[in-house]
Amino acid sequence: MATVTLKGNPIHTSGELPKVGSKLANFKLVKSDLSVADLSTFAGKKLVLNIFPSIDTGTCAASVRKFNETASKLENTSVLCISRDLPFAQQRFCGAEGLENVVNLSDFQEGTFGKDNGLDFIDGPLKGLHSRVIIVTDENGVVKHTEQVGEIVNEPNYEAALAAL
Repeated sequence: MATVTLKGNPIHTSGELPKVGSKLANFKLVKSDLSVADLSTFAGKKLVLNIFPSIDTGTCAASVRKFNETASKLENTSVLCISRDLPFAQQRFCGAEGLENVVNLSDFQEGTFGKDNGLDFIDGPLKGLHSRVIIVTDENGVVKHTEQVGEIVNEPNYEAALAAL
């Protein structure tokens, strides 16, 4: 279990992030067209998993915008923006913002991605949503970098995530 804060108030997650050097566990997440993506969908690509509580908050939206800006410059890399938001909300946000360089994936059905990776909130006002986390993998799905942002309203360390690629 990890502890992060929301405006200074502690909130706990269900476990620990995947360890650097470990293989990212397979996942099944819903794409904007309601089809299912899993790890094999992105086989052979480096991944930046930008995980957050909700697309409809300022910090989450800022992280999607920032990664969208850098994603077009990354070679052989997919940026996956993952939340419990409905795929329609993710698509609405990216459409309104003109964001086309990131892949939105939803864990809305059962939240298994969050549970499997130890990053879902188990208490506090955001219970059931995902913590703000960055996971970077290489082309083989090996975890190269993780960051669980200690204060939910803060943005992740973009430079550290991109340097891990």
